[in-house]
Amino acid sequence: MNIEYRIAQATDLDLIYDFAEARLKLELPDDMERMIKIWSSRFRKEALEHYLKLGWSFLAYEKNNSENSQHSEKVLGFFLGQPLLFFEGQTQTLWIEEILGIDKNIESDLIEISYKLSKDKHFQKVILPKACHTSLDLKKIKYFDQDEKWIWCKTTK
Repeated sequence: MNIEYRIAQATDLDLIYDFAEARLKLELPDDMERMIKIWSSRFRKEALEHYLKLGWSFLAYEKNNSENSQHSEKVLGFFLGQPLLFFEGQTQTLWIEEILGIDKNIESDLIEISYKLSKDKHFQKVILPKACHTSLDLKKIKYFDQDEKWIWCKTTK
């Protein structure tokens, strides 16, 4: 599998939504239960519209070279991010609202991208969902507890 990563665009909304809904379908096969969960999900369409226009979200994908394919890319994962200015005394913080991938390796790569992006853009820290701790351990990135749902990584010296 040839995995590529790029900044997610507003035109990726349906691809990301369909990917996230398909992942949720594995967890919740009942249509009604899944629809109720989607209404409060972090990938609902209004959220995607917000995050994708900011330019801080990333997409993991595989190119589809089939001539009969409707889409040239198959989504393998994504993260939704936005900058927070002057949060907790820090000038710039990258907030990662959601990370989802087809496997832990892709999720780990996306987490690493969010960390490196924050360092490259001189953000002071990145805030991630608590479940990212295993990927951060794998990538040997030090993190700290923010609260019961979030962790953070210092991205400056």
